[in-house]
Amino acid sequence: MAGTEQAMIVTAQPEASEAGARVLMRGGNAIDAAMAAALVQGVVDPQMCGIAGFGSCQIYMPGKGVHTNIDFHGNTPLSATPDMWLDLLEGETRDGFGFVLEGNVNDLGYQAVTTPGSLKAYSQAANEFGTMDWADICAPAIAQARAGFHVRPHVHHWWTHGAEFGRVDVADRLRFSKTGARAYFRPDGSVKRIGDHVANPDLAITLERVARHGAEIFYSGEMAEQIEDDFKAHGGLMTLADLKAYETVRTDPLRGSYRGFDIATNHPPGGGVMVVEMLNILENFDLAGIGHNTTEYIRIVCEAMKAATSDKDNFVGDPAFYEVPLDRLISGQHAAAIADRIKAGERMSVERMDLPPEPKDTTHVAVVDRHGNCVTMTHSLGMPSGVITDGLGFMYNGCMGVFDPRPGRAGSIAPGKSRFSSVCPTIAFKDGKPHVVIGAPGGTQIAMGVLQGLINVLDFGMTMEQAVSAPRFSSTSDAIDITSRIPGYVVEPLQNDGYEVIRSALTFGIAAVHGIRIVDGVMDGGADPGHDGVALAV
Repeated sequence: MAGTEQAMIVTAQPEASEAGARVLMRGGNAIDAAMAAALVQGVVDPQMCGIAGFGSCQIYMPGKGVHTNIDFHGNTPLSATPDMWLDLLEGETRDGFGFVLEGNVNDLGYQAVTTPGSLKAYSQAANEFGTMDWADICAPAIAQARAGFHVRPHVHHWWTHGAEFGRVDVADRLRFSKTGARAYFRPDGSVKRIGDHVANPDLAITLERVARHGAEIFYSGEMAEQIEDDFKAHGGLMTLADLKAYETVRTDPLRGSYRGFDIATNHPPGGGVMVVEMLNILENFDLAGIGHNTTEYIRIVCEAMKAATSDKDNFVGDPAFYEVPLDRLISGQHAAAIADRIKAGERMSVERMDLPPEPKDTTHVAVVDRHGNCVTMTHSLGMPSGVITDGLGFMYNGCMGVFDPRPGRAGSIAPGKSRFSSVCPTIAFKDGKPHVVIGAPGGTQIAMGVLQGLINVLDFGMTMEQAVSAPRFSSTSDAIDITSRIPGYVVEPLQNDGYEVIRSALTFGIAAVHGIRIVDGVMDGGADPGHDGVALAV
């Protein structure tokens, strides 16, 4: 790809976007900027992501012939067993984002934690593909951690509305540790409000140690020993052996096509397979002719979503432990057969143990530099465990909550296994050049948000800002979820035809899509208005 007229970064947090923009201004490349921004995201959105999280990163460097995915999903601790929680099962969330167990042992506390991959992935990306010293990439996050941050609207919204319907309340996650109780609450015991200052000096010290010693300190050094001691003292599953054994997974991107565009996304256990399958199905319909967000459009797209969700539930797991029929799932023949059923009026079905939906947490960063290097990375804590080791400052992921406690299934528990995640950082190419660099946070809704963002650009010619701002809908169960800006008269015919339509009170939602569009070397970016982020061109 030829050089672009500018560089651009889009994240869900203004502090992270600015940190990445400053790196680009200093001559750093897209990978330097993305990793610096990611570390800052862990400071200013500490329940969305952090060094003890997981995710997936796609890197494209045309000048070096590099196009790769670094997948860093959380692994079950080696002491985990397939049936260890079978007798505790109470239900499953309606949208498929995890299981509810008696006592919430998989959701809150030390047993909820999987072995994290985020810090190792940040370090590998920076050291292998970046141009700046690791310490310089860490510097913005260290400075931010020293200064603390002020609570932004989306942070506060998640703190007060982030987990319901069987999940542990977010306030209980925030106060689970001594650090959280001190950092995130007012003197009267209430959660801090928009504009309140959050100080967590322990995190600054931890990041300084990481900057000096590299990611190894977390996985095999003295910090790893601190982590093991803490988990042993509190009945956790993760040990030093788990940290030492952790490795990221490097793959070529999963490939697909859509109306002449080449699609590159991530492999299972990431959500890219859903994006490719849904695009394959929808290529059998004239979506532009049907009309954006019309009644028939919503019906068709939701049926494609349901078909992909059902396939994911039944057939997609960690390929190291489960044989995923990938070729069949992303084949044109499979998609055409589903499209024919949709055209005939048939309704797809998603089996669920019935519980209501819930919001999710994760975050995203997308960067394109002047040399045409592209990074799209989605990283997360899942539903955070609430655990913060005394003196370390960061919260651990809570990814054990999404493993199926029933043995013999694609998402069942096994030692060292990764569970499916909807994260799907994606790049769409036109004539061999990146045209859309996109991704989203949003739990099970991630693939649905990315799908609609892509369609909005590729089928309807929207700018990226228009694409991420358009009202969205989703169907990850037999119901259709819509945001409040979709008119009632659009969905009433569906309701009259027997569909269950659930209207959110939120004006924005169904994931939070962030991306960059490139047209003739000129970029336009979009940060989802439902979050606090910004697109910055430099």
